[in-house]
Amino acid sequence: MNNILTTEQRLIVAADFKPKLTMVKYRESVRKQVLNLADMLHDTGIYFKVNSALRACGYSLIDEIHDRGLLVFADLKIIDIKETMEIDGMLLGETRPEILTTMCFSGIPAMKALAFQLPETEILGVTILTSHGEEECQAMFSCSVEEAVLRFAKIGQSATLEGLISSAKEVEILRAKFGLFLTLNTPAIRPLWSLVPGDGQNPDRVMTPKKAIEAGADRVVVGRPITQAKDPLEAVKLILEEIEGSTIVHY
Repeated sequence: MNNILTTEQRLIVAADFKPKLTMVKYRESVRKQVLNLADMLHDTGIYFKVNSALRACGYSLIDEIHDRGLLVFADLKIIDIKETMEIDGMLLGETRPEILTTMCFSGIPAMKALAFQLPETEILGVTILTSHGEEECQAMFSCSVEEAVLRFAKIGQSATLEGLISSAKEVEILRAKFGLFLTLNTPAIRPLWSLVPGDGQNPDRVMTPKKAIEAGADRVVVGRPITQAKDPLEAVKLILEEIEGSTIVHY
């Protein structure tokens, strides 16, 4: 799949919004912010990533985003027992998001059950969250970030997932290990021109779109540099230009 992506399909816009404290109905506040951004970016051909908003507003939000001509990335990071993940797949099958995330440590049988219910959705396995650093990985998994990423990537491959989520720092070694068998999708992407106050990403695992693509990433995830921009559409265009100027060397 990764060798037929358009430039636009290499960009995932993370529509992560906090409720506006001035509004009594937090759920409606988030829904409005998500759909306002979707309206601004309609028919651009990019992937539109939603997570907390889906939990608050329900899966019908996927249909509303589809209606705006956008591809939907349901970043739910699903993890549970096999039977529950099978049910999750059935329920999500009604709205058919183009991409869905699960946690690789949910286990091979559970991930296979989820994927079986969603044959038209690309299931991505999350390896290690990009907010985690070496100290946390040692505490949780008794190994380095790189070792943990490779360990969970192997589990995702064994579950026949179609792709992985990892930071751009691990993309090069993942590409060397897994070649073109899995798509590599990288959060914690920050264009050089962006300034993001209170960034929640680990600074050691952040990279620019151009460098991430040239390291071997298929798609890059960009949030606040777009959602906090004065003109989100212009920010998207600038990032697409950077992606377009990348040398894609991993085919």
